[in-house]
Amino acid sequence: MDVEIPIQRLTDWGMFIKDKLFIAGPCSVESYEQLMKTAVALGEHKVNILRAGIWKPRSRPGSFEGVGRKGLEWLKNVSKVVKLPVAVEVAQPDHVEACLKQGIDVLWIGARTTSNPFSLQALADSLRGVDIPVMVKNPISPDIFLWLGAIERLHRAGIKKIAAIHRGFSSAETKLYRNKPEWRIPIELKRQIPDMPLICDPSHICGKKELLFSVSQEAMDLLYDGLMIEVHINPGQALSDREQQITPGEYGVLLKHLKQKKISNNSPDFQQNIKLLRQEIDEVDNHIIELLARRMAIVRKISVCKRKNDISLFQPDRWNEIVKSRIKAGKGKKLSEDFMFQVYQSIHEEAIRHQEEEEH
Repeated sequence: MDVEIPIQRLTDWGMFIKDKLFIAGPCSVESYEQLMKTAVALGEHKVNILRAGIWKPRSRPGSFEGVGRKGLEWLKNVSKVVKLPVAVEVAQPDHVEACLKQGIDVLWIGARTTSNPFSLQALADSLRGVDIPVMVKNPISPDIFLWLGAIERLHRAGIKKIAAIHRGFSSAETKLYRNKPEWRIPIELKRQIPDMPLICDPSHICGKKELLFSVSQEAMDLLYDGLMIEVHINPGQALSDREQQITPGEYGVLLKHLKQKKISNNSPDFQQNIKLLRQEIDEVDNHIIELLARRMAIVRKISVCKRKNDISLFQPDRWNEIVKSRIKAGKGKKLSEDFMFQVYQSIHEEAIRHQEEEEH
């Protein structure tokens, strides 16, 4: 279900953004010297906002959990030197209070906090009546409703400058990414709230710097409004997430090679070609819908047979046969295994729904 949340575009934030938003800085503030050196080096490249973690929520106690409030003063001092606004993650109302008192320019809410409506509401209440940009990372699980709910809570508290940060979703499958991108979810979020800035955090998606460029480029190809990248003056000595942080020089190289795509082209030839190809797609989609409707009509006939013979709606062997055969057929047509599985999983769920309706 679509939502209506009037949110200011990046260009209306009235601070620092004309085009794409580039946010960079260390995962954690570790020392004043580390922060200053990183910020000064970043000043040689395109950066709109300096980011740094002050409080670091860790999965287990005993690891580095941030320098705490003293880091806010360091951050503001560095901000004055490099002339950049600064962003900090907040997870509790007292974090908000400390940031506002110190004059922090932008706040962001982490994935763990977004996942907890109680925590999010407490933050929203603490921000009521405050005019400050707030960026909301996606929840840990691939649940768009938690993400939307977090944004709605902030909007109801009066926050108009809201951006979504896509940092990927936790998964048992960690062969390639630290957090799977699941691009369809942020794309759907953007569809529902078109004016809301959408920022990609490739550092947390990748978990290692080798993948940063490809994920960053994909975000640009998908018309994201910016990137949030972890940059450290000496990543090998970082106290948190050292594998995914890059040096300021590497950050500059990454930005240099990024290609920003246009949303359209006014060339008559391009417009005509696109129009004809899209008409072909529309025809194919209509055919797919007709075929799916035919399939469900057959499913309902099967349901009648099952009901007459007291047979279960779910047939594990048949489902396994469908999955294997359709994936194999799809591979022969250059369709990925994941795509074919998701398509037929959705078809199977719809088929079960039709059979249940016949039962009642």
